[in-house]
Amino acid sequence: MTPRRILLTAALGLWLQALVAFLSVDARAYSGPDVLVTPAQALATFDEVWTRVRFEFYDPHLLGVDWQAVRAKYRDQAGAATTRSALEAVINRMLHELPSSHLAYYTPTDAAYYDILTILSYGSGGLTGNLARAFPDGEVSCIGIGAFTRAIDGRTFITGVLAGFPADQAGLHAGDEVLSAGGQPFSPVASFEGRDGQQTTLLLRRTRGGAEERVVVTPQRSRPAEAYGDAMRNSMRIIHTDRFSIGYVRAWTLYKKEYTNLLRSQLHKRPFADADALILDLRDGWGGGRFDDVLEAIDSHLPVAESIGRGGQKFPDANWRPAVALLVNEGTRSAKELVVYGFKKYGYGEVVGTRTAGSVLGAHGFLLDDGVFILPAFDIVVDNKRLEGRGVTPTIEVPFDIRYANGRDPQLDRALQSLVGKLRHRSP
Repeated sequence: MTPRRILLTAALGLWLQALVAFLSVDARAYSGPDVLVTPAQALATFDEVWTRVRFEFYDPHLLGVDWQAVRAKYRDQAGAATTRSALEAVINRMLHELPSSHLAYYTPTDAAYYDILTILSYGSGGLTGNLARAFPDGEVSCIGIGAFTRAIDGRTFITGVLAGFPADQAGLHAGDEVLSAGGQPFSPVASFEGRDGQQTTLLLRRTRGGAEERVVVTPQRSRPAEAYGDAMRNSMRIIHTDRFSIGYVRAWTLYKKEYTNLLRSQLHKRPFADADALILDLRDGWGGGRFDDVLEAIDSHLPVAESIGRGGQKFPDANWRPAVALLVNEGTRSAKELVVYGFKKYGYGEVVGTRTAGSVLGAHGFLLDDGVFILPAFDIVVDNKRLEGRGVTPTIEVPFDIRYANGRDPQLDRALQSLVGKLRHRSP
């Protein structure tokens, strides 16, 4: 069968630069205390961000927004900001006047700052500015526990845990409410500042109205460039049902080709090589990367090509052939949304969860004196359609209120149910 492909009107290299704008916060960060800024410094940063949007935003008409009026509305507020975090809040309020993804300003007091710098500095052309100025050794690193958190209705909840990292080792789950850390109000950055290797007590609530629990975690320094690959590898497992074995992998980001290579290599080793099906979890995390590499790895429609050496040794086909299901949610974004789009369009399998983020633009990053600014510089069109602001609707919709989930995952359960049903139908 002829391989099926998605046609794009933008270069695939843009996906090395694809990011999300201001939707979730990673609790793996390190930062010093908030920094004071002078009015002159604050206005200089504000003016640079405003000017770059004016002249480099992908839509020259700025989506119909009166950008001069926006400047007048927020510039005095920026000049009155006395700390870096206060200035950040003003700049992001200004940026949110534009209904666009991939548009945000982050400072070192933000956990996402470290992930964004890592992704944008990978490859070429994604980041403008001297990374060594912020990280003299050239390695972006941070201290934390390997958990994503998000504020929901004024409360802080864990929304994802990196497999094998301190939060996972301590038994934390998505859905846990974090009440405090070390006896102080919880902050996804400051709570772990300078605490590499030091035990820290978190106060949690795991069920609605339930008792408070104390859990001890030991933060560690890690490099995002390595952490996501390690977490992906650690997530790989086999889920056994009554008759079938189903592989599971969580891909937090795709920005490095090594992640796709890791996926492909592991799928053809035991225990995955003997599995009856696969669940690829694309929920939350970051975008980036070449979506076509992932689709090709799980495209069962490609011809089966087997190499045979001089001595008769056989090298198996590199593609995964059994059934596949994707897990998606509102945190599935950017290049990962193109994986979902192609997977759904060409009928690779079921897409389970909730609508994806609709965050599909190509971004550039600018390392400024006080933070990093990401700006959508390219619109993205796929099959003559825009996914920006729309996202991809799953084939099987499963709402999931993550609050107090206490280890439950109805989206994963539904994906397993779907795959088992298909496998039973195919079995004699």
